[in-house]
Amino acid sequence: MARHSFRLRLIAGAAIWISVGLAMSWFAVVDLFRTHVTSEFVDELDHHGTELAGLIEYAPGKPIAIRQPLSDRRFFIPRSGYYWQIDLPDGGGLRSGSLESAHLPADLRFDSAPPEHNSVHRGPTGEALMLERILPAKGDRPALRVTVATDRAQVEAVLADLRHTFAFSLVFIAAGLIGAAMAQVTIGLLPLNRVRDALAAIRRGAASRLPEDLPSEVAPLASSVNALLGANEEVVRRARIQAGNLAHALKTPIAVMMGEANRLQAAGLDGSLLLEQCQKMRRQIDYELAKARAAASRESLGLAAPLAPAIGAVVSALERLYHDKPVRFDVEIAEPDAIVTCDREDLEEILGNLVDNAAKWSRGHVLVIAGPAGAGRIRLAVEDDGPGMPVADRERVFRAGERLDEQIPGTGLGLAIVRDIAELYGGAAWIEDGGLGGIRACVELPAVSPAR
Repeated sequence: MARHSFRLRLIAGAAIWISVGLAMSWFAVVDLFRTHVTSEFVDELDHHGTELAGLIEYAPGKPIAIRQPLSDRRFFIPRSGYYWQIDLPDGGGLRSGSLESAHLPADLRFDSAPPEHNSVHRGPTGEALMLERILPAKGDRPALRVTVATDRAQVEAVLADLRHTFAFSLVFIAAGLIGAAMAQVTIGLLPLNRVRDALAAIRRGAASRLPEDLPSEVAPLASSVNALLGANEEVVRRARIQAGNLAHALKTPIAVMMGEANRLQAAGLDGSLLLEQCQKMRRQIDYELAKARAAASRESLGLAAPLAPAIGAVVSALERLYHDKPVRFDVEIAEPDAIVTCDREDLEEILGNLVDNAAKWSRGHVLVIAGPAGAGRIRLAVEDDGPGMPVADRERVFRAGERLDEQIPGTGLGLAIVRDIAELYGGAAWIEDGGLGGIRACVELPAVSPAR
């Protein structure tokens, strides 16, 4: 999904870089913390070693001792992780109460130089940081080795607290930065949302052009689309004009020939063949003209025709046309605001042919029904209470020039035009049994998606 969305791609990219950057910061800062905390513990050992060395008492003939306990009580708690040890060259010495019976290993000899050494050894309760210091002989006192140690677990405990606190802080910062990136991307892409909404308005027929007051990065796109819309409208306009001009140019000679055929008939000569052929040509011209107009409209962008007004206009016109015939026209529209993807003139052409056919065949009642058909389509249905139609003839009547009853006025082109126009717009047309006793002529057309 992210491959097809600028917004998701930008946010995902920002989130990845923020996460990677903060993760690298976490490792670097934790390593810095480790160095600093270890240094603090080493300084603490040095302090304890200095304190211990200052408390040592030694007299010839007496065992070594310390004047008073160390200030840190942890040296007295067994296995507390804090230990000290004083070694004599002859193997004697003292140990802290925390060591109990254990011993701290030694690296320095009594004549070692330098006289101080830091190391990591296995202690009584795990790895330990150790500080060894050689106190040189002084007077009657022999050289002494003072060792102070603390468990590495003490260091790791402090580091764990720091890691957890710092990780929580970085997660909070990451969430804030990603949220800021989302807001920045959303605000930055608002002009594209305006373009999307404007295109939707063009498709609904509510606008004809994209707005011009867009940022400089999007304005060239809007200008190009507007130029395309203008060129497309011009092509459609010229196509309609040319189709109209061609029809007019052909209809005038046909009308002259039909007049001559009528005069031949009036003079007692047989002009029926000429009249019949002229009528066929006129019907074919009307049929092809309707198809050409619909095809030209189909290529236009922003096709949208409100359904209810078109139905109202057609029904109103036919009520006046059939004022001398007792026909009741009823209209049922499930969604009065429905809009179909169709040119307004082509929609009225479809409705006019369907309602006119129903009025011609009805005994007094015509019902126009419009409603959703699912999958983003609108269904139009026109029923009458006429004699109906055999199932075998329901497909034949969609052929150009087919008429089931020559006594009923018409050209036999209405339903053919209806199907051709519907299919040009991606729809369909068919006939089925109606609920009034006659037939129901149905047309489905794509619906315009509502504005978001």
